[in-house]
Amino acid sequence: MSRAVLVSRSAAPTVTEVDVPDPGEGEALVDVTYSSVNYKDGLALAGDPGVARIDPLVPGVDVVGTVAAVGPGVHDVAIGDRVTLNGAGAGETRHGGWTSQAVVPAASLVVLPDAVSDDFAAAIGTAGFTAALSVLALARFVAPTDGPVVVTGASGGVGSVAIPLLAARGYTVTASTGRMTNRASLQELGATDVIDRASISEPGKPMQKAAWAGAVDSVGGATLANLLASTRWGGAVTACGLAQDVQLPTTVLPFILRGVSLLGINSVDAPAALRRQAWDLLADELDPRLLARVTRTVGLEDAIAIGPDVLAGAVRGRTIVDVRR
Repeated sequence: MSRAVLVSRSAAPTVTEVDVPDPGEGEALVDVTYSSVNYKDGLALAGDPGVARIDPLVPGVDVVGTVAAVGPGVHDVAIGDRVTLNGAGAGETRHGGWTSQAVVPAASLVVLPDAVSDDFAAAIGTAGFTAALSVLALARFVAPTDGPVVVTGASGGVGSVAIPLLAARGYTVTASTGRMTNRASLQELGATDVIDRASISEPGKPMQKAAWAGAVDSVGGATLANLLASTRWGGAVTACGLAQDVQLPTTVLPFILRGVSLLGINSVDAPAALRRQAWDLLADELDPRLLARVTRTVGLEDAIAIGPDVLAGAVRGRTIVDVRR
């Protein structure tokens, strides 16, 4: 049995005991130390059927801990390895990390570098992993000398990691946020400038003044359309979220007149080699002290209570879950 948060369509989320099966073919059993609170976890707590694909469900798209057992056919991880898992169906199509033990697909596990502690790995989480994938993708098209880049949703999980990663690589970063009271903390993370998201979140012209060499976007909707319309020739915009809207009200003009590239970021299904590349980047270039400034730790009960705040965009930075609390 494992102590876990359980979400059911017929009852409110609660902390309870759940059965833990033996790992099957290609699976590993992880003694979990930390998870985190992500937007998808907030949706799962709210019973969103697009996220909570099984009923009941243990939320937690992030799993950090130590391998306790492995099933048949597992060769990439071994008992005793410290590992992390981001996405790969956890907290959606199978039980996730808000539990003291989790059975997960071994192929999606990444063995943590020695320099990355369990709590730092959880603070990075899927949000930081997605930010790393975004930075890797953007770097294929945009160099630091090409001009400024903008990060939307800057006060959220993806933005809190994308900003310092980009700044460490020499990019001039503008942070877009709906909470201008966070200006100082965003500048501490590495942002050169901070703008109110309202300046780029309303529907705009299909082609606008070329302001950005590139962008990391986590909100979608009119914001993403405006970024595409205001990106310089040959620039690129990464897209990894839909906090504003799933719709993209744009035209082909930025693509055919300025050669702008729209780069989709999918952290859930990222292959093992790309996962390791992203985590190597995070281990090498993300200062844990910067992320610690915008990270708080909660237990399982408090994680349940935070869900509505996550969906309302009222949570700053990263929230990690110590499942032993």
